[in-house]
Amino acid sequence: MQLIAVFVSAIAAYAFGSIWYMRLAKPWMAAAGVSEEDMKNKSPAPFIISFVATVVVAGMMRHIFNLAGIDEVAKGLTSGLGLGLFIATPWIVTNYGFAGRPLKLMLIDGGYATIGCAIMGLVLTLF
Repeated sequence: MQLIAVFVSAIAAYAFGSIWYMRLAKPWMAAAGVSEEDMKNKSPAPFIISFVATVVVAGMMRHIFNLAGIDEVAKGLTSGLGLGLFIATPWIVTNYGFAGRPLKLMLIDGGYATIGCAIMGLVLTLF
């Protein structure tokens, strides 16, 4: 059952990311310095790698939740939110800060990490 929970939570977070980035495509492309032409010619590899990474995050989150006894939906949601906001997003901001990336890009990508982790946490505790 835990393996199913990991995959379902990864799919939910990935689906959210698809919606997030479709809605924020133009501001993200401008902040990332990527053109529409670049995106049209994009290899499927980044999408596959992204999904695999999402499964890895969900798997580790499941492990953390098991160790911490997080098994209620509200706790899963807030724990996932906390992991995204206080673990994942600061790493993104650190990397982008040193790379000189714009604040808008940090907010867009950090927002996805934060909300995506919250969704994972919520879905993991539904199982």
